Amino acid sequence: MAAPVGEVPTNANAQCPGTASEQAGKASSCKGCPNTAACSSTPKGPFGEVPSNANAHCPGTASDQAGKADGCKGCPNAAACASAPKGPDPDLEHIAARLSTVKHKVLVLSGKGGVGKSTFSAQLAFALAAQGKEVGLMDVDICGPSIPKMLGIEGEEIHQSNMGWSPVYVQDNLGVMSIQFMLQSPDEAVVWRGPRKNGLIKQFMKDVHWGDLDYLVIDTPPGTSDEHISIVQFLLASGSLDGALVVTTPQEVAVADVRKEINFCKKVKIPCLGVVENMSGLEQPLGQFKFLDRSGGEEKDVTAEVTAALQQLGPQWADLIARTEVFAPTAGGGEHMAKAMNVPFLGRVPLDPSLGRACENGKSAFEEDSGVISQAALKQIVDKVIQQCNPGAGGGCKK
Repeated sequence: MAAPVGEVPTNANAQCPGTASEQAGKASSCKGCPNTAACSSTPKGPFGEVPSNANAHCPGTASDQAGKADGCKGCPNAAACASAPKGPDPDLEHIAARLSTVKHKVLVLSGKGGVGKSTFSAQLAFALAAQGKEVGLMDVDICGPSIPKMLGIEGEEIHQSNMGWSPVYVQDNLGVMSIQFMLQSPDEAVVWRGPRKNGLIKQFMKDVHWGDLDYLVIDTPPGTSDEHISIVQFLLASGSLDGALVVTTPQEVAVADVRKEINFCKKVKIPCLGVVENMSGLEQPLGQFKFLDRSGGEEKDVTAEVTAALQQLGPQWADLIARTEVFAPTAGGGEHMAKAMNVPFLGRVPLDPSLGRACENGKSAFEEDSGVISQAALKQIVDKVIQQCNPGAGGGCKK
């Protein structure tokens, strides 16, 4: 299913191309839809988020600068955009109504890509669901959606009901929404400008029917982009936002960007629930290592010899955990930064090959047969997240 362009009416057919699409009311999926006549006759252009004939740096038709910005000079839509009525976004009321059945909303942020933010989001959702909570996981990393792969639901499609878009369910109490479900191929690139990405995020917020949820986890893109501002705006409009979890790795090149992420939280006035230091040292059972001898100039596999020597220690030798600091000069960088910025430090998750395999296979790290070393660390962090969202014995959000 291709990504829709523009709005999708709540009573539209399952594969609606979107009201701003050139195929609106004409595509084969529009047959029998009650909106076909209206969509096919609706004028396209300056009424969408970004008109198809707009200049390269169009600020978006809903922007206060629409028709006035430097990027609007010479645009054929400038006059229409400048005179279009501005005011409160009516969709914010719809978002507030849609998310009113969600008890806790948690953003997962990272200052830099590749630090394991989506891995943590996936395992947080798995862990909450394993405790019997009703959980939703919203993947708003529009250009790099990896959540479906990590939850084993790649290739699924979004379905439309009279209640709105239905999430894809991993299990009865764990639903997922991602643009990945809307792409024809997992390898399809999403080449969109900011306003169009924001438009899809808004649709996820107002059109997805989650039902009653205990937790909605939102996996965001790395950095502090326009999408993050929109996400926060939409969530705050819903009435409450528990806060943000920030994921980093220990080295200073990642921690430096996390400082900006925490300052972003302060500027938009959302609580930072805590920092998670991922890839905090490599840990692996000794029996899973391959041993190599390169002393003679050539590489020789000496695993059998080393194994035979280690077996003299007893049958438990293979279960011993070997650990090394991958980022030794800056080990513990996430914790030091959290302390300096006066935000909670939730814990460290080691660089664990078995956790990587679990994510590749779309499995939970908390399954009994997975043998994931990082289970204990993840569980402690998840417990702290629950405590942050439910201070004391009662409910509510930590503000």
